Amino acid sequence: MNSAELYRAAAELNDSKARVLHVIKGEHAGELALLSDGEIKAHSAGSSAAAAGDFFERNLDRLRRLENNRISEVDGEEVYSEMTGGDNKLVICGAGYVSMAMLSIGRLLGFKVTVIDDRLEFVNRAIERGADRVIFKDFEEALREIEGDSDTYFVIATRGHRYDRECLKSILYKPHAYIGLMGSRRRVIMLRHELEQEGHDWQLLDSVHMPIGISIGAETPDEIAISVMAEIIEVKNKRKSGGFDKEILEAIIDDKRDPAVLATIVMRQGSAPRGIGTKMLVMRDRLTGTIGGGCIEGGVIAKARRMLITGEKGPVLVDVDISTETAEDEAMVCGGRIRVLLEAL
Repeated sequence: MNSAELYRAAAELNDSKARVLHVIKGEHAGELALLSDGEIKAHSAGSSAAAAGDFFERNLDRLRRLENNRISEVDGEEVYSEMTGGDNKLVICGAGYVSMAMLSIGRLLGFKVTVIDDRLEFVNRAIERGADRVIFKDFEEALREIEGDSDTYFVIATRGHRYDRECLKSILYKPHAYIGLMGSRRRVIMLRHELEQEGHDWQLLDSVHMPIGISIGAETPDEIAISVMAEIIEVKNKRKSGGFDKEILEAIIDDKRDPAVLATIVMRQGSAPRGIGTKMLVMRDRLTGTIGGGCIEGGVIAKARRMLITGEKGPVLVDVDISTETAEDEAMVCGGRIRVLLEAL
């Protein structure tokens, strides 16, 4: 199996917790494996004469315990582990004015947005605003249709205490990246107390963001929506689960695409603009995605295109040092250092 076929297998697996393991240095450099449910589901050969897959099977116990988005040493070799993840999903319970502003911001940020409401007029607003999915049902019934996963962000912004309660009880035990509840401090304290009295897990209740949003003195619906989405962005970007951008993954597995090199940020220091796991696909005449633009990408793109011309497979590690002076010249409010992994597909 080649690397593009392995990524296709990852996409077809549809397991947000699946991981791709890259051997980036050592005898087995260039080998990749797909790990799901603790088992190797697929692997691709590297450039060495070593038996493909042998390294992964021999070190399976250690590989299962690797931290994601980190380079680790395994049996004398360096391995980068990342979760395949999936689309970030925003589920909004309630279709009021603040929710409509969150819908617009969420779509702008690339979230797949679902809106739930039991009022036809409000549901129609969500459709007009371009929600990816609108569910016109009672909240409790609608939430049965949403399983949740590690990439799902739930926002509860209903019109009353009874509906907040229904939604939180339905969502609390679902897999999620974030749960936020909108309401006055008195209202959320009362709801939390009621659910604790009923015996619900206090640690899970502790993890719910309530009241919701970052404190910026927001007053208007748009300002409140910005404060909520800012909090969601903060949670999302602090997570280490990684994940493949849908556009990148579709380009990787496209049978009709030109030969390409996949560039992945595998190490980050300082305030470089993009996080570990960010990807860019480099072809001879075009790019898909970005790892930061400007001074960050120039050398990486040049090296990737040399690989395409010479037929070099990699893996190749490229260090990019974004000095303060360079960042200023590029009008970037950042500095730092990144390491980029280049792999021919």
